[in-house]
Amino acid sequence: MDQHITPEAQARVTIDAKLIEAGWEVQDKKRMNLYAGKEGINGIAVREMDTSTGPVDYMLFIDGKACGVLEAKKDGVSLGGVAEQSGRYSLSQSAFTQRWLDPLPFTYEATSLSIRFCDNRDPKARSRRVFHFHKPETLKSWLEEVDTLRARMHDLPELNTDGLRACQIEAITGIENSLKNNKPRALLQMATGSGKTFTAVTQIYRLAKYAKAKRVLFLVDRGNLGRQAKKEFEQYDTPLDGRKFTSHYNVNMLGTTGVADTTKVTISTIQRLYSQLSGTELDDDADERSGFEVEANTESKTPRNVSYNPEIPIETFDLIIIDECHRSIYNLWRQVIEYFDAFLIGLTATPTKKTIGFFNQNLVSEYTHEDAVIDKVNVGYDIYRIKTKKSEQGDLIEAGTAVQVRDRLTKKKRQEILDKDEKYVKTQLDRSVIAPNQILTVLTAFKDRCLPDCFSERTWVPKTLIFAKDDDHADRIVDKVREVFNEGNSFCKKVTYRVGKKAAEDTIAEFRTSPQLRVAVTVDMIATGTDIKPLECLIFMRDVRSQAYYEQMKGRGTRVIDIDSLHAVTPDATAKTKFVLVDAVGVTETDKTESQAMEQKPSVSTEKLMEQIARGDRAADTLRSLGNRLVRLDLKLDDKQRAELSKLIGKPLSLVAGELIHATNEEHLEQQAKTEFGTDAPTQEQRDQVYKPLAEAAVKPFHNPDVRESVEKVRRSTDQIIDESADELIDANFDEEKAQHIIQSFKQFIDDNKHELTAIELIYSQPYQQRHLSYEQIEELAENIQAPPYNLAPIEVWKAYQQLETAKVKGLPPATLLTNIVSLVSYATGLNDVLEPFPLVVERRFDAWVTQQQQSGVEFDDGQFEWLNLIKKQIAQNAEMMIEDFDYAPFNQQGGVLKAKQLFGNNLDSVVNELNGYLIA
Repeated sequence: MDQHITPEAQARVTIDAKLIEAGWEVQDKKRMNLYAGKEGINGIAVREMDTSTGPVDYMLFIDGKACGVLEAKKDGVSLGGVAEQSGRYSLSQSAFTQRWLDPLPFTYEATSLSIRFCDNRDPKARSRRVFHFHKPETLKSWLEEVDTLRARMHDLPELNTDGLRACQIEAITGIENSLKNNKPRALLQMATGSGKTFTAVTQIYRLAKYAKAKRVLFLVDRGNLGRQAKKEFEQYDTPLDGRKFTSHYNVNMLGTTGVADTTKVTISTIQRLYSQLSGTELDDDADERSGFEVEANTESKTPRNVSYNPEIPIETFDLIIIDECHRSIYNLWRQVIEYFDAFLIGLTATPTKKTIGFFNQNLVSEYTHEDAVIDKVNVGYDIYRIKTKKSEQGDLIEAGTAVQVRDRLTKKKRQEILDKDEKYVKTQLDRSVIAPNQILTVLTAFKDRCLPDCFSERTWVPKTLIFAKDDDHADRIVDKVREVFNEGNSFCKKVTYRVGKKAAEDTIAEFRTSPQLRVAVTVDMIATGTDIKPLECLIFMRDVRSQAYYEQMKGRGTRVIDIDSLHAVTPDATAKTKFVLVDAVGVTETDKTESQAMEQKPSVSTEKLMEQIARGDRAADTLRSLGNRLVRLDLKLDDKQRAELSKLIGKPLSLVAGELIHATNEEHLEQQAKTEFGTDAPTQEQRDQVYKPLAEAAVKPFHNPDVRESVEKVRRSTDQIIDESADELIDANFDEEKAQHIIQSFKQFIDDNKHELTAIELIYSQPYQQRHLSYEQIEELAENIQAPPYNLAPIEVWKAYQQLETAKVKGLPPATLLTNIVSLVSYATGLNDVLEPFPLVVERRFDAWVTQQQQSGVEFDDGQFEWLNLIKKQIAQNAEMMIEDFDYAPFNQQGGVLKAKQLFGNNLDSVVNELNGYLIA
């Protein structure tokens, strides 16, 4: 580069190159030919074109007519203040030139590093940053339209709300208001299961139909979620004619052929989009891992840099919808998203502060999990904690113990006598130590303690999803589930990537609909997005550090389901009113922060590094880390292993490692850039141009899944000790925090309703003679406590008290006994010091009443005493006895009301009323 030209002239060299990349022909005014270039488009940028207010740096022509201007500035100049200058030139006349419009509609301001653009036909037109220049074909098509996209946003018709939930109406209204106000980014919070995808499809249809949006990109977290989203587009009935969305518009998954002109909606993962933009290869299987999982484990925090790709220009999409905005979207992949000149709409159930910040704090709609539970769109959950000795404390295997040692990869076992004590901690479980009885103890506690506690009236095991640590852990869990429940292969299956994409998706479909498949075990394939409505139990046998990922995993259990659909797969379920989160590892207790992984460099497995590269990661520290790992691995290999890898790869592993490391050598890259570009001070962009082909060549072996698997195979050929000693259950109960929350909610319910509900008011304030509670009053109490916002089952309140105040709780009554509520209210309000089943209270008070009667000189004969016991039992079950009840069983079988009057005479009414008051007091 000529060191003597001005900084602005240097910037123009880069600007010229960018214009040419976008399809413009750059000409000097003296050599002007407005009909050069692509026929029918003739996109020409004329330098130093004269105008009535002075020469403009570039005037843009399409098909022989001026359409815009471009002002060039040296690097470092703030372009915000240049818009006024370019706006002036758009108004200025140029002798003899034809113009598309007056003033000229398009204005650009640019340095070599930044570009701003404005379409002056927009309502309240304002400049925006763009990654690159638009293609002349695009500007011509915009010129031929009557209105701009942003203008058409203002003409959207009123929303047809038929079939839409209130939260979906609010979301669409919020998005459209944001678009009308020309806000480039908007974030939508919608709870899992509340219909985010349906909302997005509705919005896309309206923008395609009425705003004539050309193309929309729908970004998903994983490949199988893309296929799930495509089905939702295919099943969507459009509101005007009832035809399917796909009968109006084409919806396609992004493939190697790119984005077709006829495609309205393109569905893709971010990593596949990056591979298309950057021209890098992407392994199909790499598309199937969640961005939550990969980003949480990635060693590279370097954003993925992209360069302009004329095959996928910046104007390819008018709108990008990002389904589930985990942090990698705005950390690793930010430049991929910001490459496009498009509105960004983010969808998430769990927004973090950074996510909200990325979307310019434009949170257009909030619909939380709590809102969804209240609206019965989601169900709430209980936490059930299972603790075993090994899972909480680890264990000690004493010296001299005969143990089995297993090869991690081949699973081959050998017998060995330990020559020293082997102490392990809980974090080593399922890594260097395998404890089959730990899994057995957890699952036995789930079967014998959790299911009776949480689903006491069921004989069918609720649909249950278990999260495992890795594929091998999943295999061992599957075996133990079948053993503990004494069931066959169809009862429990694994759903991970290792079983194959089609087999995994078939199993997911079976899990949704089959009564036989009760338990599925996964690592992360069903962790996000996958919809399995009949699911009623989640068992965490792995910890999770990311709060957003944890919330996504919990979200698998929140979906509501109608009773008929639930009965089809779980015949004895009455309704899905909650799900149970079974915590076997302390996942509900560990700290989870969004910034944790950013604060320290995590230790990432070699397998993960190879996967990241297969997905398109070309960051220098990723390549360098893998290279260093392979150097260390090569030192551990024997000659046979080295030969096998060399044959598969085509070169020695040590050479592959060296190429990875050398490709990232900063001094080497600097020298290469100096030579290639003839400068003593190469820019970062020039160094990147040198680095890119070196990196592509170095990572080429890892596109082959056989190479990745073989490297992982030799790396993992280490031993695992199998601890076959018994594990012991420490505790299996509801989570203490959850129990406290239940009790607090119950007390709040009493406080909120003490003047509203007759039953509470009577228990609270009246003397016992006046506390005659009717069955209807107690039934009203039960209905209110189980309704939103409290959503409490009396038996769960009882269990919470039993867990936290064990010494004061006597026994556990039948879950269906309605009069439990009387005991609960009396205990919670302090009227009683002990919580005991209502029949026991009635029994004790009956004995006291009889004694009191005898002391006052009243004696009952055997016949009367038999009927008094029948009245007592009636009150114990229904909290009241009425004269009309004598006409029903069991009284009518022994003479009914006539017999009662015969026994008690004129005292019958007073005896019944007194018992009603005394026994319930």
